Amino acid sequence: MDNNNAGSAAGSLRVSSNVLISIAEAAAAEVEGVALNSLNKLAVVSGAPVTSMVVPPIKVKLDGDSAAIDISIITLLGSKAYDVAKSVQEHVKSAVQNMTGIAVSKVNVRVVGVKNK
Repeated sequence: MDNNNAGSAAGSLRVSSNVLISIAEAAAAEVEGVALNSLNKLAVVSGAPVTSMVVPPIKVKLDGDSAAIDISIITLLGSKAYDVAKSVQEHVKSAVQNMTGIAVSKVNVRVVGVKNK
């Protein structure tokens, strides 16, 4: 598990990559046009056969004082995939930076499917 460390006069601060993943997932779920499953999580593995390999929808790479985030989403049918992906990029970057103070160098969004509403 990766941690981002920030030192201060009062001590150090560590933010787990799992926390960044949770924040990114919640932020992406707030974007209109992103498909969610019944638990309000990203619906990335929706419809996948049980025997297929499940890829995590979000990966975070911490590099020094910044984070790079890769996120896979399914858009809702009728949504413009480009607009949804762009909104996810902006929303995730803003949420992670505002909630943790960690700079986000990039948010790579991959649209992996389309789902009926």
